[in-house]
Amino acid sequence: MPRFVADENFNGAVVRGLLRRRSTLDLVRVQDSDLSGISDPDLLAWAAREQRVVLTHDVTTLRQFAEDRICAGLPMPGVFEVGEHLSIREAIEDLVLIAECSQEGEWEGQVRFLPLR
Repeated sequence: MPRFVADENFNGAVVRGLLRRRSTLDLVRVQDSDLSGISDPDLLAWAAREQRVVLTHDVTTLRQFAEDRICAGLPMPGVFEVGEHLSIREAIEDLVLIAECSQEGEWEGQVRFLPLR
């Protein structure tokens, strides 16, 4: 099962719903850690060191920084961009599916957009 980090602006209701559905999910919220205020490039570097897939709503800047890491040959354990228009329920369902059906490292070098359907 992949490990996750939710960036600073990620919807807290989605995080709470994920943890209610899968209490064993290994998910760190940036604002609950010493990472609060971290830049996108530094978050991606930290996520790579910790082998955590990044969850974000930031489709404008984080994606470019992730792609820059991939092009530079740097580790990038994956990013899931969760569209703001996606309902909380749909976001939770898609992320639970990803967590349950993925292996650690499976999303290396990938930027994906939710919804999955």
